[in-house]
Amino acid sequence: MNLKDFETAVVQHRDRVFGFALHFLGNRQEAEDITQDVLIRLWSNRDSVDQSTLAAWLLRVARNACVDQYRKRKIRSQGVDPISPDHDTIAAAGEIMPDTEIDNRMLTDQVMKSVDALREPYKSIVILREMQDLTYEEISAALELPLSTVKVYLHRGRRAVRESIRQIYGDLELAADGAGR
Repeated sequence: MNLKDFETAVVQHRDRVFGFALHFLGNRQEAEDITQDVLIRLWSNRDSVDQSTLAAWLLRVARNACVDQYRKRKIRSQGVDPISPDHDTIAAAGEIMPDTEIDNRMLTDQVMKSVDALREPYKSIVILREMQDLTYEEISAALELPLSTVKVYLHRGRRAVRESIRQIYGDLELAADGAGR
């Protein structure tokens, strides 16, 4: 891979790598660092990476880097979850949000916490499918898992997130039906 091919690859794939890292880690600075590290690895391995599997290779490297960073963070924080930056921004700005916006934000935060609590590879699969919109085939290639395994793990990951939300909010469908009457 020459410099021009590398620059093209960076432009094509950096947003997807960054988006995955951001969803996985929930921290913009760490996601930027991971993205930079992944692109440096691409440059270092430019002669050995097959262009036809470049997207899968980048996501696999990003996932591994995110898992490592997540483990380091958990060790450093001794299991304490940081407050999301969006809450800090809202509190600092002194904004008051309408009740429905607050409810939606709380639900979104809880969904993200539920996804964050998933074990690997469920977490990566849910992020790649639901937040990055990758196809099952792309996930299979990126994580080097059989297609049937990706489908099963995605189903289990989605179910675990639903159960986590139900434990906190109850059955949302029943609550919505009751409010509409």
